[in-house]
Amino acid sequence: MDFLFTPEALSALLTLTFLEIILGIDNIVFISIVVGKLPEEKRVRATNIGLALALVLRVVLLFAITWVISMQDSLFSIDTAKLSAEINGQSLVLIAGGLFLLYKSTKEIHEKIDHAGEKDAKVKDKAANTMGRILLQIILIDAVFSVDSILTAVGMTSGITGALWIMIIAVVVSILAMMLFAHPVTRFVHKHPSLQILALSFLILIGFMLIAEGAHLADLRVMGQHVGSIPKGYLYFAIAFSLGVEFLNMRFRKKKV
Repeated sequence: MDFLFTPEALSALLTLTFLEIILGIDNIVFISIVVGKLPEEKRVRATNIGLALALVLRVVLLFAITWVISMQDSLFSIDTAKLSAEINGQSLVLIAGGLFLLYKSTKEIHEKIDHAGEKDAKVKDKAANTMGRILLQIILIDAVFSVDSILTAVGMTSGITGALWIMIIAVVVSILAMMLFAHPVTRFVHKHPSLQILALSFLILIGFMLIAEGAHLADLRVMGQHVGSIPKGYLYFAIAFSLGVEFLNMRFRKKKV
């Protein structure tokens, strides 16, 4: 294990761990929203199970790294006058996950705004028996985020000795950090209704980003123009800026009261 203590390996480990924690914010936001449909006493358990599943999925994918990389092989092609693409497994997973996030986030916003008053009681009654359904949604989105996370990890550690162990350590540390912060984040989000809508809006952005990244991996061209991926830094800057504005609003409202 001496290879882990080389400057190159340590630098890659620290950078990748930090990046995995940042990428894990997506997972925490999604889990905090969906577990809100459960009774309060079941939320902690559902969150822990969801994050444990994320850890297991990512470690399994790391050991099956050859299979993950092979998902770059083209499954089928689209070639028309205005549209062309080489669809592969990675692009399908990311596009499907992005569409699921768009659907789920829009549906949740619709429930919280349009039906907040008249259907609240029905939603709560129905939520009491949705642990299995909530966990299924968490598993689905964990799979998508896991593939995205592993692709990032592979790209960052390519050519480094002991890359697999570096990726495993970074993933385990990032999931443990997510477990540490997930419950406070969930409680805080559900204590402030405006933050719930903001978090759902972030999920819509993340869903769009996943679709764009999937299209980029599929080498999608629309009328000759290549669809590029959206740099994650832009997305997280927008999220951080929006959160900063919202926290200022919360502080201002608190002072007025």
